[in-house]
Amino acid sequence: MTGKSTLAALCLLAGGAHAADLSDLHARNLAANCTPCHSADAPEPNAIPRIGGLSADKILHRLRAFGSGEAPATVMHQIVRGYSDEQLSLIASHFATNP
Repeated sequence: MTGKSTLAALCLLAGGAHAADLSDLHARNLAANCTPCHSADAPEPNAIPRIGGLSADKILHRLRAFGSGEAPATVMHQIVRGYSDEQLSLIASHFATNP
C-alpha cells in the first residue's frame, strides 16, 4: 500500500468509527428521556419497570404495543408516538446493551 492509500484507508476506518460513536451518542441521548423512570436508579418502590438489560426485541415489541394502543398505558402511548421506528429501535438497543 502506498502512503496515500494507507492514509485513505485509515480515514475511512476512522470515519466508520466516528459514525458508530455518533449513533451510540444519538441512542444514549434518546434513551436519556426514558431513564428518569426506567433506570436502575429510579426510586423504589417503583411500579414502572426497569428495562435495562432486557432484550432489544422485547423492549421494541412493548414500545410498539404502546404506540398501537395494544398495551394499556397512562402516558407511554403518547410518549412512544413522538419517536420514529428507527429512534425506538435505537432506544431499545441502548437499554438492551446498557443495563
